[in-house]
Amino acid sequence: MKPPAIPSPPPQVEPRLPVAPVAPPEPQRLRRIASRDLFAGGREVEIEHQSQVYRLRCTSLGKLILTK
Repeated sequence: MKPPAIPSPPPQVEPRLPVAPVAPPEPQRLRRIASRDLFAGGREVEIEHQSQVYRLRCTSLGKLILTK
């Protein structure tokens, strides 16, 4: 005859701390620049981007043209 089985103790459980809800990051606000501020009275500006120079020109009809 087998001796009676000794019940094993319950596993140790770490107490859980309450978790605060995490808010999603706020989207960055898109920066707006008025063309009159960008051109500062002129009709053309140069924009440097990644070591390349681009020209932004305002036509006589008020349209914008970007060229490399």
